[in-house]
Amino acid sequence: MRIAILATNPSLYSHKRLREAGEDAGHDVQIINPLYCYMNVAASCPKIHYRGGPLPFYDAIIPRIGASNTFYGTAVLRHLETMGIYTLNESIAISRSRDKFRSLQLLARKGIPMPLTSFAQSPDNTEDLIRMVGGAPLVIKLLEGTQGKGVVLADSHQSAVSIINAFKEMHANILVQEFIQESKGTDIRCLVIDGKVVAAMKRQAKEGEFRANVHQGGTALKVKLTPKERSIAIAAAKTMGLKVAGVDLLRSNNGPLVLEINSSPGLEGIETTTQIDIAGKIIKYIENNAKPTSMNKRFQG
Repeated sequence: MRIAILATNPSLYSHKRLREAGEDAGHDVQIINPLYCYMNVAASCPKIHYRGGPLPFYDAIIPRIGASNTFYGTAVLRHLETMGIYTLNESIAISRSRDKFRSLQLLARKGIPMPLTSFAQSPDNTEDLIRMVGGAPLVIKLLEGTQGKGVVLADSHQSAVSIINAFKEMHANILVQEFIQESKGTDIRCLVIDGKVVAAMKRQAKEGEFRANVHQGGTALKVKLTPKERSIAIAAAKTMGLKVAGVDLLRSNNGPLVLEINSSPGLEGIETTTQIDIAGKIIKYIENNAKPTSMNKRFQG
């Protein structure tokens, strides 16, 4: 098979591992920067060009679109879908998961548990917004933040008011979320492929930090999931329509809560921690599911 990884940074561990796993399985794997793709829209023959010429034909696409490139990256992916090419995660599912508040709305509709959350840009009454999530301490998140960036813990009522009002002045879209004290700076990353949790790790924040992201200096350990944690992670990925997803959970006194869903989960931390070949499992899933169609054969060459 010919497989393209849609990514801007070929040197990232995750992208190198996916390419290596694909080549080890006998496939031709290339990394394509979506920002260098340009497209025409035609009902009879939609096309994509790349670096001065037509994009070669691929049997499957692995989208690894960065958060800052979501708009253009998903536009490229939609065009590939129009051409009948198999994509590991579809553009609509990626767009759902990238919109933090939309993803929480969808989870709530399906009855999937999560921390109490409100959404705002310029609330007239900051005090009322704080009351909506049960008061301080609380977590304030920029909707555009990734890897723990743009996430602030307000440990008192006054600091919550100050932070929210500062974001209000910036006209920033924010989530205000209850702080799960008993999670103690830990969360659980579940890696879901094809409706199954294939690996999980517990991430612990560094001393004095509440964000458990490894990118923020946290550490990771292999963890055994409860049946309920496993079923909630699977349900969350299914709700987003993601075939491959990283689902972050918190352990609360009321049971597991979904914190976030990632459509392009990093592989380095979880492969290193669990010693599970996640990249190989993703390639195997593509082998079992990417079926060339009469439509995409029309665009070959």
